[in-house]
Amino acid sequence: MVNYRANLMICGGTGCIAMGGLDLKDALEQELKGKGLDNEYRVVITGCNGFCAEGPILTAYPEGIFYKKLTPDNVPFLVEEHFLKGRPVEKLMYKEPEKKHAVPAMKDIPFFNLQVLRALRNKGLIDPESIDEYIARDGYLGAAKALMEMTPEEICETMTESGLRGLGGAGFPTGRKWASCAGYPSDEKYILCNGDEGDPGAFMDRSIMEADPHVVLEGMIIGGKAIGARQGYIYVRAEYPLAVKRLRIAIKQAREYGLLGENILGSGYSLDIEPYLGAGAFVCGESTALMYSIEGRRGMPRLTPPRSTEAGLWGKPTVLNNVETLANVPQIILKGAEWFRVLGTEKSPGTKVFALTGSINNIGLIEVPMGMPLRKVIYDIGGGVPKGRKFKAVQLGGPSGGCIPESLLDTPVTFEDITETGAIVGSGGMVVMDDGNCMVSVSKFFLDFTADESCGKCTPCRIGTQVMLDKLIDITEGRGKEGDIETLVDMSYDIIDGSLCGLGQSAPNPVLTTIKYFEEEYRSHIEEGWCKAGVCKELVTFYIDEDCKGCGACKRVCPSDAIWGEKKIAHHIEQEKCVKCRSCFARCKFGNVRTGPASLREELIKKQAVEA
Repeated sequence: MVNYRANLMICGGTGCIAMGGLDLKDALEQELKGKGLDNEYRVVITGCNGFCAEGPILTAYPEGIFYKKLTPDNVPFLVEEHFLKGRPVEKLMYKEPEKKHAVPAMKDIPFFNLQVLRALRNKGLIDPESIDEYIARDGYLGAAKALMEMTPEEICETMTESGLRGLGGAGFPTGRKWASCAGYPSDEKYILCNGDEGDPGAFMDRSIMEADPHVVLEGMIIGGKAIGARQGYIYVRAEYPLAVKRLRIAIKQAREYGLLGENILGSGYSLDIEPYLGAGAFVCGESTALMYSIEGRRGMPRLTPPRSTEAGLWGKPTVLNNVETLANVPQIILKGAEWFRVLGTEKSPGTKVFALTGSINNIGLIEVPMGMPLRKVIYDIGGGVPKGRKFKAVQLGGPSGGCIPESLLDTPVTFEDITETGAIVGSGGMVVMDDGNCMVSVSKFFLDFTADESCGKCTPCRIGTQVMLDKLIDITEGRGKEGDIETLVDMSYDIIDGSLCGLGQSAPNPVLTTIKYFEEEYRSHIEEGWCKAGVCKELVTFYIDEDCKGCGACKRVCPSDAIWGEKKIAHHIEQEKCVKCRSCFARCKFGNVRTGPASLREELIKKQAVEA
């Protein structure tokens, strides 16, 4: 066995691989071999490190030196300086936003050191395709304890005492769900994992399956023992090929080690697990639609009761948990319910994983204790809004969630507190928006998604979401009229009350929250014909004010050559050439590119004609 001086961990999540992570690995191994260092440094492809926007990422352990945005061209210098001469390379390290000094160690970067990892405890630390590395970090000890030392009742009781709630969106207590299913006698039961993550901007479950697939299997083994299931399925969307690959490798390894199949660890309990690839329908994230899909039927929700715990897959008692929920189970069983409750709040214990995206400096995957204020998540971990823009809103819960304004940024991240704002915690999508976003357009975007993804089974969702979408399109294209806002609100509650499943019941949330917190933007669109954010092309005119410094930045990015003016003299936009692409508005650092109502365009055209 080789005694390596250090482990060089390269992020092998989908994002880093797309940015050249595997090419970096090949170049690093070749350079180390050329320098005679291949027996001193071990190169490992891990799962997602979490700091997605900084990839490809390399972390050198045991020091934890963190390198970001590496390319194969960086490798010769890096190997020569750091791994041969022992001089870490500062210019390849992370620098905090608006600060110039490098932060060498990962543990000192705020993005990492303010997190608490439980579901993500193995991210970036192990080879996800090695069962031995998972076992070396206490893997399968929770399953062994559950199988050898605990009864199904004791497992359910421990989960209930822990307070773990479903982390895929519903927030239902996991222990209660398991105990309910365990109470129904049946010759066959099923344990299912929901990896069908369809929210725009969400990649929490995908990253766990890519980085730590064995934790999903271990959680299912424990849940299967609790309810008496002998067969399990992991429902994962086919658009996650790397997650599917690593799950299949993990299942094969677990079978070879006697951790799946007949008489696991000699305990007398048997369980097998198979992946099932979904075709990408958002509605199949709903439990009953997901089960219909596994059965080979069209993925459409059904009426409840009976609940799935009584009559689920093929009419048999079934438990469905999402990836993140199952990832918490092994540590709860191993360390106890009280250990889990140390973090979080009384009603929302533990942690939550979020995909932090949008207009934020530190884009990536984070895990924070429940109860942390949104402001701390966005500014301390996320690094705030980039490029001098101002925070405007954060969208929580994906298309089923809502937009939370700056005035509510001190809201604690708990199921109850977020729900009070009109949003939901959901599966964990957290999309930050700055003052360049139009909230009417944002609500239209999410409603367009849910209208398109409606299965069509129930009329309120099938017809109602489309009628609301048409109304929003009218507003953003200048055809809005008095009473439209009230109509949208009334229709929202009709759809919520009448829809069959959670997709329709939550579809109006983005509309309701944007009207609640940003009604003035709707009124500006309807009454003034003006999208002040400059997003809705039919409702905006761009012009340059007299304070323009004449720096030429706007002129250089204009694709239609519509901006003219001499250097250090105020520039102008030729309205007849302007295609309203918004490039000048986004580029100007001084705020001299302004927006006006659509009606202003004709006035400016006439003025420019006179001046010409």
